[in-house]
Amino acid sequence: SIYEMFGNECCLSTGEVIKIIGFKINKLIASICENNEVRRFSAKVELPLNFPGLYKVVADKTPYVSIEEITRKVSIGPTRFGHPCFYSPEDIKLANLTIKHGEQITFNSVEEVNGTMAVNCGIVRNNQSHSFTLPLSQEGKFYECEDDQIYTLKEIAEWKIPKCRNRIVKLSNTLHTWDSSNPLPENFDGCLILTPVYEVQAVMKFRKDIVHILSDLDVEVKDITDCYDISSFLQPLSLEDVFERTSKEFPMVAEIMEGPSGSQKPYNLLHTGKEIVIYKKYQATRVLASEIRSDSPKRHFLIPMSYKGKFKRRPREFPTAYDLELARSEKEQLHVVATKAFDSPHKELFSVSVGDQFLVQQCQTSEILYEGRKEVIDVLACEQILSDTYKKVLLPMYMEGGFVEVIHDKKQYQLSEICKEFRLPFNVKVSVRDLSIEEDVLAAVPGLQFEEEITDSYLLISSTSSPVESWEIPVYRLNMSVHLLSRDVQTVVPPATKTTVEEIREEQYYMVRRYENQTLHPPPRPPKKPT
Repeated sequence: SIYEMFGNECCLSTGEVIKIIGFKINKLIASICENNEVRRFSAKVELPLNFPGLYKVVADKTPYVSIEEITRKVSIGPTRFGHPCFYSPEDIKLANLTIKHGEQITFNSVEEVNGTMAVNCGIVRNNQSHSFTLPLSQEGKFYECEDDQIYTLKEIAEWKIPKCRNRIVKLSNTLHTWDSSNPLPENFDGCLILTPVYEVQAVMKFRKDIVHILSDLDVEVKDITDCYDISSFLQPLSLEDVFERTSKEFPMVAEIMEGPSGSQKPYNLLHTGKEIVIYKKYQATRVLASEIRSDSPKRHFLIPMSYKGKFKRRPREFPTAYDLELARSEKEQLHVVATKAFDSPHKELFSVSVGDQFLVQQCQTSEILYEGRKEVIDVLACEQILSDTYKKVLLPMYMEGGFVEVIHDKKQYQLSEICKEFRLPFNVKVSVRDLSIEEDVLAAVPGLQFEEEITDSYLLISSTSSPVESWEIPVYRLNMSVHLLSRDVQTVVPPATKTTVEEIREEQYYMVRRYENQTLHPPPRPPKKPT
């Protein structure tokens, strides 16, 4: 058989030995869904895995009948996505614990316990975590729990579609403006039933790349696993697989089997067949920054602390008095001008006109008269700047107005100085570009908002043929496969690390913020008006 996939012709000759290394969803067939059923006369549309948008997963109403069925059909693994949650409508009695009906059970990993395959599970009661194992032989009805996270289509395809089942998803955020090329109806915000179309991933004895075979290819094969030495095949590893290796195994030499797409350096250098040295794995800090502009789409960047450019401050905007309190610092007094009028319903509080200027002082409480009775509310004490004096005023914390910061600071700052001295989010523009970067993408952006510091996983690599510089490559945002070479690393000490500002897509931006905010408590909401 001869077939062509992704522009590569492949010949599967009679007697060819192929090692299957995985199954992967190649694309999704979507139908518009109503009441968990395909809408009558609904056309099926084909969605690529990079189709933009963020989606919520609708819990499957069909139960699993055993733990073994769950492990066979549902992805369970070490990553953020590999911890599915289920509940049982009946109590489950274990040796030292009873799991109550309806209680959320998190499946963490599958491993052998005392000679029996089991799932490591956990439940949370009264803010206390309890760990236990469930054998694969455990039977009963197990239902999916509701999932409040948002995912890209690619994440859903890789982690959230059980084998032999479809998946219903609800569109949460389109991330793009609708146009005629969009296969979904304009302003669509409903549910879709996703049916996966699989491809087989394989390696062949005399090829150094990964072969993709559509699952509907008409070819007969025979299983010879038990009578063939499979160690003679290359073993592809994803960047996640490499990152799972112990630190003692680094540095290592690898050959790229599938390189990433993209013209941004160093990704354009990481092509199939290239040999690289992977020096180490580690966690590194990045500043998440977004372009300041009123229309969308905005550009988003991850900036390393090694960035050598300099920044000047740009005015911040504050929609409420509460936001002024959050931005207030001991280092300098916050000076703002009002861009929206506010008429106070209470004589004890100040009414704001457009153009009024204030120096923000502190948060305090104040007594007001409301419908004949006295109430204590939170207020923001400020000084109004008049032509020749200052006037003390109180603004209600719930005030929805509009303020723009007045900048007096003309200093140029390094990235590390901003993170140390100021509270994020923080608005800047590049005043001196980083001369060590061939094309500093930040220099062309008229304004940036530094949103937060994040920590992410990276591998440090360089080329074996010309190891004059090394690069940090992100583990979870780069789709790349390698196989390890049994060669010693000539230079254990990596060359100088090249600074790379990573521009990320909008769905990646939401993912980065989602992971980071999982460990943070949401900020308190502004106080409401007295009722």
